[in-house]
Amino acid sequence: MTASVHPSQRGHAAPVVLVAPDKFKGSLTAAQVAAAIADGVTEGWDARVVTRPVADGGDGTLAAALGAGFARHPVVVRGPTGEPVAAAIAVSGPRAVVELASCCGLGLLPAGRPAPLDASTAGLGDAIRAALDAGCRDITVGVGGSASTDAGLGLLSALGARLYDAAGDELNPSGRALEAVRRIDVTHLDVRLREARITVACDVENPLHGPDGAAHVYAPQKGADPTMVELLDRGLRNVGALFDATRPGTSLTPGAGAAGGVTAAALAVLGAQVSSGAQLVLDMLDFDELLDAADVVITGEGSLDQQTLSGKAPAVVAARARSRGLPVIGIAGRATLTPGELADAGFTTVLTLAEIEPRLDVCLADADRLLRVVARSAAGTVRSSLGLRGRQTQQ
Repeated sequence: MTASVHPSQRGHAAPVVLVAPDKFKGSLTAAQVAAAIADGVTEGWDARVVTRPVADGGDGTLAAALGAGFARHPVVVRGPTGEPVAAAIAVSGPRAVVELASCCGLGLLPAGRPAPLDASTAGLGDAIRAALDAGCRDITVGVGGSASTDAGLGLLSALGARLYDAAGDELNPSGRALEAVRRIDVTHLDVRLREARITVACDVENPLHGPDGAAHVYAPQKGADPTMVELLDRGLRNVGALFDATRPGTSLTPGAGAAGGVTAAALAVLGAQVSSGAQLVLDMLDFDELLDAADVVITGEGSLDQQTLSGKAPAVVAARARSRGLPVIGIAGRATLTPGELADAGFTTVLTLAEIEPRLDVCLADADRLLRVVARSAAGTVRSSLGLRGRQTQQ
């Protein structure tokens, strides 16, 4: 690798701007955000722009893999309530990327109706089986965006595991069945998993159960009322004891509660490893090499807030860029972090859509145009800091 070269050391070569944002949730995908920012920068600056949309393990992880050169491999899986869903996995040689959100996520609930007790992660297991069928043995699983709280039992069932209650009757995997499970039979688990390496891309640290666990923290977002939350938490505690008997400490492992307990199932039964979703995605993109060729980095997401600092993609991008002494411009719909917090995270400056359009509904509906305007402003900010001359534009 070579160190980044400041434009002044390149003669008059155009500076390289690396645009690496996450999605603006509810408005634009990461790829759309990157394209809008790139257009705004090139309108206001003679620069060479490289776009690399990023993600942190949730929706957008598959797109990031495809952007990194992985091939799209169409699959049909079971959606969150069992209906067939046309999905895809990303494949590159022995490596595959599987995204829960695109298989059995919240956005795939029929008519958008929540099913907090009945939704399942079987579709994720279908996708992993498809990756095995494609010859992949190094499988990264992005687990954000789950519609279910089934402790990953749907995932395990789709891969061959069987669930039994106290009477020895077989159970269908769902949140509703969690409390009744007494035995998880892995005798018929897909044998190819023995030679596979499963890595869970996760950006949360919640345990499987308890006040900070999957049910109490995330099930209400999936439609669970307080009674359902308590039912699910008891069930997670029950299944967690089975997981802990297989792999001690599983249920309390940070991140075990991600995606309604999918991480716990992957740890205990599939022998998976857990890693920061954002770090995994950046490594997949060969991001450090991109930084070595960049002069400026622009990143961001819909809201730069306290969650951003907990390993979200923009914070990881900023930290890596700062380690190379690169200026980092954050662009967001809004930012609730203090200037000190932003600086500590590695951001040189942050610009928001809210500064030019305070109405949230307009920001969501017109994000593409507003991003272009803000990106033109960002071009001027960085151009000045680098002592470069930009083209004249009408704002």
